[in-house]
Amino acid sequence: MNMKNITLFSDGSSLGNPGFGGYCAILRYKNSEKIISGSEADTTNNRMELKAVIEGIKALKESCDIEVISDSSYVTKGITQWLESWILKDFDKVKNPDLWREYIKVSKNHKIKTTWVKGHNGHTENEKCDKIAKEEAEKIRKKRGTV
Repeated sequence: MNMKNITLFSDGSSLGNPGFGGYCAILRYKNSEKIISGSEADTTNNRMELKAVIEGIKALKESCDIEVISDSSYVTKGITQWLESWILKDFDKVKNPDLWREYIKVSKNHKIKTTWVKGHNGHTENEKCDKIAKEEAEKIRKKRGTV
């Protein structure tokens, strides 16, 4: 069975660490794009980086071949290098086990590879994700009435 090739660009933002956070994922299949974004009130940058990937994958309706492009080495190395050993030790002393477990659940029917890109370096989709993630964090900060 041929799986669709999807590119998932992602970024997360946190105003303070922890603080108000936002995330954004851009899913691209051939010439179409879908933007998924959201926010949380009390979170960290790493949580938002990972949440962007999870929410992007959750938006897919079938098994896909996904390339995750992120400026977060926490996300890219977590997926490709660290996750196996984290699972073996049942996430003992691992930060964000709830999100890593959710990642495992949502990614199991997909084939995933990651590419790290340097942040704030003119990468079009990464800059767009960064901008939207920051806007999401600002929105929730304003809604909560702190400036």
